[in-house]
Amino acid sequence: MTHTPPKVAIIGGGPAGLMAAEVLALGGARVELFDAMPSVGRKFLLAGVGGMNITHSEPKTAFLARYGERRDEISALLEGFGAEELREWIHDLGIQTFVGTSGRVFPTDMKAAPLLRAWLKRLREQGVVIHTRQRWLGWDDQGALRIATAEGETRVAADACLLALGGGSWTRLGSDGAWVSVLEARGVPVAPLQPSNCGFEVEAWSPLLKEKFAGAPIKSTAIRLGDQPPRLGEFVLTATGVEGSLIYALSAAIRDRINAQGSATIHLDLLPSQPLEKVAKALAKPRGSRSMAKHLHSQLGIDGARAGLLRELSSKDDFADPARLAAVIKALPLTLVKARPLDEAISSAGGVPFDMLDANLMLKQLPGVFCAGEMLDWEAPTGGYLLTACFASGRAAGLGVLEWLARR
Repeated sequence: MTHTPPKVAIIGGGPAGLMAAEVLALGGARVELFDAMPSVGRKFLLAGVGGMNITHSEPKTAFLARYGERRDEISALLEGFGAEELREWIHDLGIQTFVGTSGRVFPTDMKAAPLLRAWLKRLREQGVVIHTRQRWLGWDDQGALRIATAEGETRVAADACLLALGGGSWTRLGSDGAWVSVLEARGVPVAPLQPSNCGFEVEAWSPLLKEKFAGAPIKSTAIRLGDQPPRLGEFVLTATGVEGSLIYALSAAIRDRINAQGSATIHLDLLPSQPLEKVAKALAKPRGSRSMAKHLHSQLGIDGARAGLLRELSSKDDFADPARLAAVIKALPLTLVKARPLDEAISSAGGVPFDMLDANLMLKQLPGVFCAGEMLDWEAPTGGYLLTACFASGRAAGLGVLEWLARR
């Protein structure tokens, strides 16, 4: 007698789906992966264009804190495959890594493509069959997967199905959120997809600021939101507002405050390395015939986009009083009114709630259907945290499928 291995269909060829495919293939399953795009890993590749930040080396407690309200759920996934395990896995592919000065971890050549090529080669050697340009549409009345191809719709029967469909950002790369309506039609509630790691808009910049400084970076600045500790970094002025790493780090809190109150006011410390008293003393020095712009430049090094932003967000009365201007420089209020569109965001919040899943990431209402990756309801800042959790959730879901199949 011969034994036919169980067949598992994976929908989505990002890091979570590919990791699940590897786990399942090593576990003895027949794996077929379907992706709507012409090739897999497209968002992964684009994320690595500026340098493939794969994970972060900071201590575990600080690392887990990056996942905010979903810390406990993500912590359970990372127990089996955290930052160190991810680096070892990459090394096993023949790709070496290094830790940058910021603590972020990168492949030695800083590129995503060699890593993805090595991984896909190994997956094919493990027997994983990858289908591209094939979009999942849901299920038919008999429970078979409906797949749209260039030749028309086809049906795929499988013993289990694993969904790794991404969130709703970067539609051109395949994460279009179309899966939300499919699951909701099956009675699975989905938390609304919202932009995360995104830019925000102000009510309106002046024409002068937009013309002269849109696209300009504001470096070495601290931002405070409410009672939260200030964060140091840099951001970029845009034609509609602000974006960049410092804004992304606070995007969840800013977005939630806008949702609750209609706007969110952050306070910028334009000179975080200098105490208020020193700034006030410098401004109080006689400036003679020099303009205030030259005085700010000579005494405090404030010029260019930083000076333009200060002018934009302060009043004539502020500039008339050195002590008052010093206070504004140390806590310049900037009111943000809405997030940029979801399709522009680096990632998305919302998705399948964890309470809709069992401990193995299987949907309680749809036995045999598992979920992984960004389509789950969690978010994290950039810096390697997003990718690490996507890899870990794909691994956990793959192991969950094997356990469920074994019980059957």
